[in-house]
Amino acid sequence: MSGGLLTVALASEHPAALRELRACFADLPMELLPLHEILGPNPKLVVEGATLEEKAKKRGDLACRATALVTLAEEVGLEVDALGGRPGVRSTCFAHEHATDAENNAALLEALAEVDPPARTARYRCCLALFDPWAPPSTPPPLVQGVCEGVIALGGRGVGQDYEPLFLVQGHGGLSFAELSDELRGQLGHRAQAARAMLPFLREHLRSRLGEVVALRHRTPSLLLGPELSDRASPLPKSPSSG
Repeated sequence: MSGGLLTVALASEHPAALRELRACFADLPMELLPLHEILGPNPKLVVEGATLEEKAKKRGDLACRATALVTLAEEVGLEVDALGGRPGVRSTCFAHEHATDAENNAALLEALAEVDPPARTARYRCCLALFDPWAPPSTPPPLVQGVCEGVIALGGRGVGQDYEPLFLVQGHGGLSFAELSDELRGQLGHRAQAARAMLPFLREHLRSRLGEVVALRHRTPSLLLGPELSDRASPLPKSPSSG
């Protein structure tokens, strides 16, 4: 904890995750840090799983153990109906194990070459899991998801990451995800929707953790906490939904 903010580790493979999730949680007294700022350059977590939910839980557990910090883990995948839900958990390596975005996009278009546009329905799915290093081992982590529906285009539009140029967002005039403004991403995006679902869990967790600091402040000389933390730590106000 630094300056009255709770440090939260972010475990994600996606470069956009840190920027977008920081924006979603900007009003919370927390500092979201990527793993490389905590564990050093290029931290590698070997994560396998049959579903995005399973991978998010495994990624979060590994990262939480490695950092000893509250950890927010993310898994994102593209699910194409005509391909039985693929690429799914293999979205980052659909073409091959070390594929680039361009190679994955080409592999997806090739796999859908014989599929008519109306049948190219798909969705982006984001799963978030919240891990607490102090939680009892039997306590399941909060797990939420967000979904953005759309169809796969015949060719790329705009500049974006992974499959964003190929993913046409449902109900938005043929705009690809890569063409969405930051404002629309914050309304429609799978990551933003998952973040909104996680918000009450984060609020409650922060209230509990910062409340413990305040209680410690009243029992412990400020010398042990340090003047900055002792002066700035304060509990979160209760949200209307928490009663």
